[in-house]
Amino acid sequence: MHQLPFQLNNPDLLHFDSFVGNAWVTAQSGERFDVVDPGTDLPWASCPTNSATDVDAAVRNAHAAFQDFRHVSARQRAQWLLAWDALIRAARDDLAQIITHETGKPLAEARGEIDYATSFTWWFAGEAERIHGNVSVAAVPDRRVFTLKQPIGVAAALVPWNFPVAMVLRKASAALAAGCTMVVKPSPESPVSALVLAELARQAGFPAGVLNVLTTDLVQTPALSEALCRHPLVRKVSFTGSTHVGKLIARHCADGLKKLTLELGGCITANRVYVQAGVYERFAELLTERTRALVVGHGAQATTTMGPLTTRRGLDKAQGQVDDARQRGAQVRLGGHRLEGKQGYFFAPTILMDMTAEMRVSQEESFAPLAALYRFETEAEAVRLANNTSMGLASYVFTQDVDRIWRLFEQLEAGMVGLNTGNSSAAESPFGGIKDSGYGKESGRGVAVDEYLVTKTGTLTVGL
Repeated sequence: MHQLPFQLNNPDLLHFDSFVGNAWVTAQSGERFDVVDPGTDLPWASCPTNSATDVDAAVRNAHAAFQDFRHVSARQRAQWLLAWDALIRAARDDLAQIITHETGKPLAEARGEIDYATSFTWWFAGEAERIHGNVSVAAVPDRRVFTLKQPIGVAAALVPWNFPVAMVLRKASAALAAGCTMVVKPSPESPVSALVLAELARQAGFPAGVLNVLTTDLVQTPALSEALCRHPLVRKVSFTGSTHVGKLIARHCADGLKKLTLELGGCITANRVYVQAGVYERFAELLTERTRALVVGHGAQATTTMGPLTTRRGLDKAQGQVDDARQRGAQVRLGGHRLEGKQGYFFAPTILMDMTAEMRVSQEESFAPLAALYRFETEAEAVRLANNTSMGLASYVFTQDVDRIWRLFEQLEAGMVGLNTGNSSAAESPFGGIKDSGYGKESGRGVAVDEYLVTKTGTLTVGL
């Protein structure tokens, strides 16, 4: 039994077993894995190491629940979602502590994630009653053509560690609004927050089997995820993660022709910052000044404005990217190294200048405090450089020229473009990428719920 490094207002929220059919269950193997605080490199909890052999029971439980849940009225589903939303908001401070000790992000950011996350429970509660088909004008006089939309069945959600609560709620809220049931596989780094959400869903009144959570470690994650994707009763999969793994998920789902949403590589944090040559040096000065003011420390400390990386392997990746850039001619303006003398996975806030396209930072996600600055002269050059990537999730443009805003919005190859804003993600707007950043949309009016629905066409001949 591990010692908790924090206190909760409601300790009864904490559970450390998987959740299937409104029951707390262990893995068939009996094995467990540690949940580690990135700010101290110390374990504080353990969860079941579920494997592929545990998948069938969870999916069958969800499938049995679906037989009734699919017929529940949309208003009742909306009421359960609103009750869940209220319980999550009431548990905000406790959930924030858990997020901080799973991911390392400061408490202020953890609370911000919960506020962002509950925008999805609130939004999709409204969407539940907005699901409708249509009637079409037929070409033949005595024919009537109409459609209805029905829930697709059991859905699987494969969730990353960077937004462990928001990613669960964005996927699960849409699925439950549509009338689907779901099995969630959280990241090995952040399983406890997902289990708290499951407990709150139970308290909100969702029937047994509607929302299920299977935890596992890094070793068992590939096999368990494949088993979920290949299970014949799983009809929809939603995955957020790397492009490499996303392509594997697509292959797993192909044999069963599963409906699939992929939000892949090219995270919404800007990796590459292109600055016009005339303001390049001044911009670097201002960014350096702001970056020096960051306070790096454990996320639970009140003064911390930047926490550790979430994983130890993230340190090696960040250092490798910095070293590669330096060897290829980049200037390390600030940072560029691990922070020694601190427990946990801390990396100095880093600014890289004189960046070029062949450097690793230009081609990979960082998930580290690296700001890479690139110089450009003309608008056309900026567009060409920004589009010179296989990724296409998010881009951002800052300019006072309204004509340029429109040109860049149309020309940048990304599923989402922030126009004079660094925050373009909201429950009411479709979220998703193009190119190697995947396909399908999460959130947004109509489109996200449609990912969990099938459209059925009826054709009626009427005697005239």
